[in-house]
Amino acid sequence: MASSYDYDDGSLESRYGRPPSAGHGGASTDLGYDPNFVPDSVKTFVVHLYRHIREKNVYEIHQMYEGSFQRLSDRMFRDNPWPSVEAIAPYVDNDHVFCLLYREMWFRHVYARLSPTGRQRVESWDNYCSLFGVVLHGVVNMQLPNQWLWDMVDEFVYQFQSYCQYRAKLKSKTEEELQLLQQYDQAWNVYGVLNYLQALVEKSAIIEILEREKEGLEQFTATDGYDYEGGTSNVLKMLGYYSMIGLLRVHCLLGDYHTGLKCLAPIDISQQGVYNVVIGSHISTVYHYGFANLMLRRYAEAIREFNKILLYILKFKQYHQKSPQYDQILKKNEQMYALLAICLSLCPQINLVEENVNSQLRDKYNEKMTKMLRYDDEAYAVYDELFTYACPKFITPSAPVLEEPLTNYNQDAYRLQLKLFLYEVKQQQLLSGVRSFLKLYSTISIGKLAAYMEVDEPTLRTILMTYKHKMHAVDSDGKIIPNADLDYYISEDIVHVVESKPIKRYSDYFLRQVLKFEETISELDRIKLD
Repeated sequence: MASSYDYDDGSLESRYGRPPSAGHGGASTDLGYDPNFVPDSVKTFVVHLYRHIREKNVYEIHQMYEGSFQRLSDRMFRDNPWPSVEAIAPYVDNDHVFCLLYREMWFRHVYARLSPTGRQRVESWDNYCSLFGVVLHGVVNMQLPNQWLWDMVDEFVYQFQSYCQYRAKLKSKTEEELQLLQQYDQAWNVYGVLNYLQALVEKSAIIEILEREKEGLEQFTATDGYDYEGGTSNVLKMLGYYSMIGLLRVHCLLGDYHTGLKCLAPIDISQQGVYNVVIGSHISTVYHYGFANLMLRRYAEAIREFNKILLYILKFKQYHQKSPQYDQILKKNEQMYALLAICLSLCPQINLVEENVNSQLRDKYNEKMTKMLRYDDEAYAVYDELFTYACPKFITPSAPVLEEPLTNYNQDAYRLQLKLFLYEVKQQQLLSGVRSFLKLYSTISIGKLAAYMEVDEPTLRTILMTYKHKMHAVDSDGKIIPNADLDYYISEDIVHVVESKPIKRYSDYFLRQVLKFEETISELDRIKLD
């Protein structure tokens, strides 16, 4: 089925919003690039960053990580990697942990600005293994910004996804690249990735910490995960916290939505939490949570969470314009509007959507949503198009079969998830008809409804049972929850319709108008009349 959106299988352009400078197969560097040459500005950067880390000065570390590193990259390393870790090591006392942190940033820069070689992908995996090994088995006495710790987990999962896509495109691989895949077949192994994330969750005892917080025995959310008094490290604790979100994302990439939501369960996303503090963490959590619920037919839950995050982005995105994550925020924003359009087409619960979000949604997808309600070939094409645009970049985690003829299998997982999704959509084809009739009546006989729908009574009963099944889902606690805005029961061949009336919140409307008038008055006050 043709789509105007292409399924983007985790390419670097989609991730970072800029074209890679390199051609196929390797990190491009200028001929004059010398990995052992350390400019003075880089010496100053690493010396100061090292000092701030030793002093646990989280504010200064954050300024250097979010600000100085980006500015130096823009100015001096737009087309080249940063100096090698061996070159900068003498300026930081050859500190092992700092060198691992530097290499983590070094590889992230290569992924963002260049195009990593197969060997660099393997080396980045080795570096993460060493870094997480130190955190899990060593004594780490640092306080790092939440932004950096989130980026570590986020990038770890992204590079795993990227490697799975890279090794699945076998047709264009050189002999050297194929040998590398064979030699390092355990690099970015799915069990290794899951084990590290799970180990960070367990060793950090973050689930117990969150439980103790609920009982009022511990502070975690109030301090954003930092320890301001005892000065103990926040690194393991926060990596464990963010790894729960990382596990949700990995399981979504694998198509295992139940397990993904189970991994996230200790974080109550109906409440404010530490996942809100970093905008990337907030968006990734809700995007994957919403998508998993969509695929499990928990449409109402997905709509509620998409509505909240889209309203948040609508209000606050202007404050993130200078952030390196801004392009990613905008892309995820657009994808979540597409997912919201799908949810509302399958489960018309518009009363769950805030007025401003609904207005944006109609501007973007009104025409497509009208088509999706028809359930003809054109409607399926729109479902295909929006799913393809908005879904995660699914992966096949198994190692490739390096035998002739070599084939590309990088889109197999996506095609399977699309097929399952469209199968679900087609099963709901008759439900749109029965719903439109039930909306018109409070009671109607089986015979009359069958005549209106032009089917016999046994077929209608099957359709009504299907409607019951499809408009209910099983939540994470195993309870059956309704998805539809109307329900019914049958008594003596009469269908009795029960419609849930949305509560009209007049106060919200008046508050919004009052705020608008106050803004208008303050703007008028600023105008100086001649």
